[in-house]
Amino acid sequence: MSDILQKLGLVPFFIQQLADIDLLQERVGRVTSVQRSRTTVVCGSGEHLVELSSRLRQSAAIGRPTVGDWVVLDESLTRIERVLERKSLFKRLGAGSSNTIQPIAANIDILFIVTSCNEELKESRLERYLALCAEAGAMPVIVLTKADLCDDVDRYVERARKAQAGVAVETANARDPDTLEGLRSWINQASTVALVGSSGVGKSTLLNSLAGQSLAATGEIREDDKKGRHTTTHRQLHILPSGGLLVDVPGMRELRVAEVEQSIGDVFDDIERLARGCQFADCQHNTEPGCAVLRAIEEDRMDRRRLANYRKLLRENAQATATLAEKRAQGRAFAKVVREGKTKVALE
Repeated sequence: MSDILQKLGLVPFFIQQLADIDLLQERVGRVTSVQRSRTTVVCGSGEHLVELSSRLRQSAAIGRPTVGDWVVLDESLTRIERVLERKSLFKRLGAGSSNTIQPIAANIDILFIVTSCNEELKESRLERYLALCAEAGAMPVIVLTKADLCDDVDRYVERARKAQAGVAVETANARDPDTLEGLRSWINQASTVALVGSSGVGKSTLLNSLAGQSLAATGEIREDDKKGRHTTTHRQLHILPSGGLLVDVPGMRELRVAEVEQSIGDVFDDIERLARGCQFADCQHNTEPGCAVLRAIEEDRMDRRRLANYRKLLRENAQATATLAEKRAQGRAFAKVVREGKTKVALE
């Protein structure tokens, strides 16, 4: 195996999927960048700007290669023939009215959920990221940036920890490499870490500091509304000089969920445990007598906002999941009609 494949994080999980191990010499590589129709793959044979095979172009978005995927190229090294099975996949429902699952980054080991020690920190947004992280199969770490500009960092750490029991929280001044030792401890030679969060929270600055060089343009949060400017314009995987890989993901204004009910339960395990003590098995935690969840809120053992966001995510997930199921059923019905039509033509 070439040194570059090792640096890219190639592990036995992917090698075992190859019927021909000789493919490792030139044709197996990792997607390091996706820009609209342009996909960059790095193999033992070098870096290649490639297209998708006709089969992949016609497949659903979730099946097409994304940053972090391991792929097999054709003999000309100009086209992706196959996407290897993924260890993990961070994805979301497409923005706006889209009902398509959109892959964001594949084969991620750790997700750095980046937010700031200021008004930008929103517990409900953190809970949403954590649910998607649990569904992806990655380890979440909440990263609080701009700690040097805050007089009460501990208050923000406490708020972040309440997003999910046991979640790791690290603080950092993204411009000061000496404050990043806690983050570096999460990154080993073979690990892939994705940086996600709103625009302007310091993801690109964090990437540059961890890399020890300028890899991405940086910006700031606007002081008038605490919203960020987009500095990262596309997803890209970077090899760190000290080992390990980082994926910088553009800030996402919308983070819609679908097919993550179990993951929501993981994030809101405190609510689900309390619910088992409710008087009624089908308690909705509204006004029902004997509701253990409402009692916890009244006794200040739980924030009412957290229950509201739990309900919101469950509703959003149920609606989106039902829509996806209906769309898939329509697709299967259409495919059946097409197959039957082809069979009829062949018999005539």
